[in-house]
Order: sequence, then structure tokens, then C-alpha cells
Amino acid sequence: MTNADVIIVGAGPTGLMLAVELRLAGVRPLVLERQPKRRDIPKAGGLGGQILELLRCRGLLERFEAACTGPAPAPRFPFGGVHLDFTQLADPPLHALPLPQQQLERLLDDRAAELGVDIRRGHEVAGASQDDAAVRVDVRGPDGPYQVSARYLVGCDGARSRVRDLAGIGFPGTTYPEVNRLAQVSLPDTVTVLGNGDLDVPGFGTIRAGFTRTDHGLFGLGSSPDSKVVSLYTTEDESTEYDDDIPMTVAELQDGIRRVLGVNLPVGEAIRLSRFTFKARQAERYRQGRILLAGDAAHLFPATGVALNAGMLDAVNLAWKLAADLQGWAPTGLLDTYHDERHLAGARTMLHTRAQVALRRGHDAAAEALRDVFSELLTDEQPLRRMGALVAGTDIRYPMPGMSHHPLTGTFTPDLTLHTDQGVTGVAQLMHPARPILLDLADRPDLRRHAWDWRHRVDVHTAKTDDRPADALLIRPDGHIAWAATLDEPAGTTAPALREALSSWFGTP
Repeated sequence: MTNADVIIVGAGPTGLMLAVELRLAGVRPLVLERQPKRRDIPKAGGLGGQILELLRCRGLLERFEAACTGPAPAPRFPFGGVHLDFTQLADPPLHALPLPQQQLERLLDDRAAELGVDIRRGHEVAGASQDDAAVRVDVRGPDGPYQVSARYLVGCDGARSRVRDLAGIGFPGTTYPEVNRLAQVSLPDTVTVLGNGDLDVPGFGTIRAGFTRTDHGLFGLGSSPDSKVVSLYTTEDESTEYDDDIPMTVAELQDGIRRVLGVNLPVGEAIRLSRFTFKARQAERYRQGRILLAGDAAHLFPATGVALNAGMLDAVNLAWKLAADLQGWAPTGLLDTYHDERHLAGARTMLHTRAQVALRRGHDAAAEALRDVFSELLTDEQPLRRMGALVAGTDIRYPMPGMSHHPLTGTFTPDLTLHTDQGVTGVAQLMHPARPILLDLADRPDLRRHAWDWRHRVDVHTAKTDDRPADALLIRPDGHIAWAATLDEPAGTTAPALREALSSWFGTP
């Protein structure tokens, strides 16, 4: 029987991110992926939200940016049939990279290989059982069945998660009857792109740029007068169950356009073809004993642009907690905080994606009025920023134990510019090793002295910064602030609170 520290089922972005984070923490993961090779079926077309800042904290963001398929898009994002338009803001609260999921998986696969992760493709989970000490997994591989065991099993195996089923975890929610088709295609010479982005189609007339609602669904067109490549989108209600492993075809796209818009639109070469449906489902719990869930196995959201962000952030939150347990220093209940925190984050994402369902699915005058009012509200900066933070996942504040009630506790750390004896750096750069940090911003030897007992687990840095937000920050490996010292707080009250926070998150010294 093969042994590993953690078995990860699924080599998508969530599973690969988890494997990378576990290796940084000194853990040996084994990744099992049922597909024999990486799939080229187009899925997500980009990556955005809080995960971009986390990638900066791992020193990976520049690598991801260099692999993008084009310049970063203007900060204008769809939201339930309207748009969040940040183009007038100097510092938009939501950013995205034009990085197709296939390329994202290649980048994460390369990083996992650099760290020595064992990834087995073409190996499918057939069964699993657990006891107080381990999980045993039955696997069907290319050379026949075998068994592997580990201290923990994490299902990152998508919407139809086999691991979730084996663990007996409920997945309640709603499946919407929408089928969405998205494509980038070239156009034949018979179709003319007009100066305003509309299309002139022989035998039909003009197709307007933007979104067109009909009695049969929604059609979207994005084009440029200087290009014969256009983006096409349809959504319509269907009862058909589609297999995600079967790619969409040009003929299927054209059939959808014909049903929604009533036109036979000729197209040329397909650059991207993808089909997706919408579900609103969240696992009742993210942990059942030694089996855990992350990514689409734990949650499905009825809107685009959020699943990768949520899943990869699940992975980062979980990895250091699994490592703490495996290495024997986790305080009581640490691993349970994975469910507490990420289920909370998933519920926030579910909130705004369900709101998008209500905004986009209505077709009567009342629904149009709702979208108009919502769009009007988003012309004001404060609600626009609030919605941007909600979609990005940057508004999450995890509940933190202890005596500190500083406004920063539970939030993601700001990337402060730091002046140290070694030169200028930033918080993100200090976090490349994925270790906890005590950041002393006020030259507080009393705090550094109290943290000394945890020096083998927590890195201590002293620095100065402009507009100091706190005297000190205790930052977890996932970038969230576990404790913060109020500016100029007396040492007699600060030190006990720091020791309590260190014990709560990083065990006894």
C-alpha cells in the first residue's frame, strides 16, 4: 500500500493550489486525477479577485501575468445583466487577468513539479474508508487497482465529487434551467462589422452590439470594427443535462443563436467554445472526519468569474492547517476553523451570485426597472466599491478568538511598503515562504520578546511604514491577520493578547 501525508483528488486549479501550498509547508501530498491528461476543453477565461493578491504573496503573480493571453481587461465586469464599471476609479476594488483555465492549470502544474509533487493522471478513486488514524482509498489506475492511505483526503474533484459522495456529505441547493454558451469566433467576409460594433448579416440585417433579450433568451455580441473576431454569448432555458467532458461545437453554438435570436449567423474559425450551466449549491459541511472538501466539490455558484477565486482561496486556507495537524503542533480545533471560515466565505459568494440570478432572469418590465435602479445605484462610488469587494472576496473578515478587537483582525493583510535595515520590501514579499509572520511596525522589543518562544514557527520582522495601521500585525500563512496591536497600546495589555493569539493559532511553544 502506498502512503502519503494527504491525498488530493482532482488536479484542477484548487487541487493543484492545495498541493503547492502543502509542499511549501513541508507536507507530502499525492494528487490523483481521473483524466489521463490535462483537458483542453475551455472553461474559465480568466482569474480575478482576492486570489491575485495571494499569488503576489507567494511570488507567483508576475509569472501568471506573463502568461496572460492579452492585456488586462478594462475594469468593467458583468453582474447579473448589468455591469460593475470601475473605469473611473484610480484604484479599482476588483481586478482580473485574461488567463484561460487551461493555461492556469499548466502554470500550477509546473509549480507543483518544481516542488516535487506526485501527480498521477488516469487514476480514478473507486472507494474510500476512514478511521481515527487514516483514510484508505481504492484507486483504479492504468496498471490496475491499488490502494493508498494517508492521514487526510481532500476532495477537489468538482461538481460531481466522488469524494463528497463517499463521505456522505449533503450538497443541497438549486439547479437553474439556464444553459449558457460563450464563444470567440472569426467571421466570414459576408458578415460586416460596422463602425459601432454592430454586425450586418446578409438576409437578416443588423445585429446590435451588447445584449439583446428576446422571448427565447439572451444574446450577447462583443466586437471591434478593426477585427473580424467577435465574442458571442447566448443563454436560454433548457432541460438538457450536458456532460462537461463533451466539448461544445460550432453547430451547437449556431443552433443556440438561431433559437434565441432567430438568425442563421455564419461564423468562421472557433477560437474559444464553452458551455456552462448554473447551480447554487453548498456542501453542508466541508469536513467529515479525515475527509475534507474544497473548490467546486464544496460549492457551486450561479454566476461566472468567482469559482476559481473561491476554490483556490479554500486551498490556501486549508493547507497550513493540515500541515499544523500533521506536524503535531496544531492547537485544538484548528482544522475545524477551515469549515467555519471558508463556509462563511462561500455563503458570502452565494449571496451575491444568487442576487445576480434575480437580476438577470427577469424579462418583464419590473425586472427591467430593477436592473435600471441597481445600475443607478452603482454610479455612486461607495456602493460600487462595496459591490467590488463583495465579488472579489476582499470584504471577508473571519471571526478571531482572543482579546484583540482591532479593525484589521480577521481581514486580509494590506501589502504595506516596509523600510527595514536590509532595504525596502513589502508584506507580500515577506510571505513568499508561506510562514506565519509577526510584523513589528513600532520597534516593540516587548512584543518580539514574547514571540521568541514561537520563533521556530513564526518569522519576526521589524520594519517602519508610512501611515502605520497598527503597532504590530500577526499574519497567518493564508494572509489573514490573526491579531493586531492598537497604536501606542501599553505593553502590559498588548503582550498577553499577543501570547494568546500565538497559542490560539500556532500551538504551545
